[in-house]
Amino acid sequence: MDEWWSYRLRSFVLFSARTYDRLVETYNVDLWPLQPLLVATAVALLVWLARAPSARRDRVVLAALALAWCTVAWAFEHARFAAINWGADYAALLFVVQGTALAWYAPRGGIAFRCVGLRGHLGLALAALGVVAWPLLTTALGQSWARAEVVALMPAPTALATFGCLLLAVPTPLRLLAVPGLAVAFEAALGWGLYARVA
Repeated sequence: MDEWWSYRLRSFVLFSARTYDRLVETYNVDLWPLQPLLVATAVALLVWLARAPSARRDRVVLAALALAWCTVAWAFEHARFAAINWGADYAALLFVVQGTALAWYAPRGGIAFRCVGLRGHLGLALAALGVVAWPLLTTALGQSWARAEVVALMPAPTALATFGCLLLAVPTPLRLLAVPGLAVAFEAALGWGLYARVA
């Protein structure tokens, strides 16, 4: 324990960037052409969110977010990522909890989305980052489209889009922001660890 200061974030990443990239590519190939359909659906929901308030719209958006979290939990975290990361099943459990909480709110109301003021614009910008900019970032960094991370299939864009949507919620359900916030922080740390490992 004399050399604890020598540890870096990359010391805790137990797989290589190449392994992770290959996992995502295989996952995307297996699920094609679901990705463009999900992105188009998410964009349509964001446009709907930017328009006049509607209780029906609020329920649909919450249900869509709930389904997205449960899909990521099962299809990616449990069925794929757990093969190379022992903590992925714990993440899957958290994701199911998040999805269940969102699903609980969907039919009951109590959360209304309003795109007003600075917070509303910030929320829409974060949601758009998760839905549109995140997959495009892959090609901007010179990687293949097969490596693109898409909302409702991968953790980072799903967490960003959810965080953004929940910023539009009135009242803002702070307890529903915890898991997306943790997911964004973990994904940022993972990206940094993988990048540092390659360097």
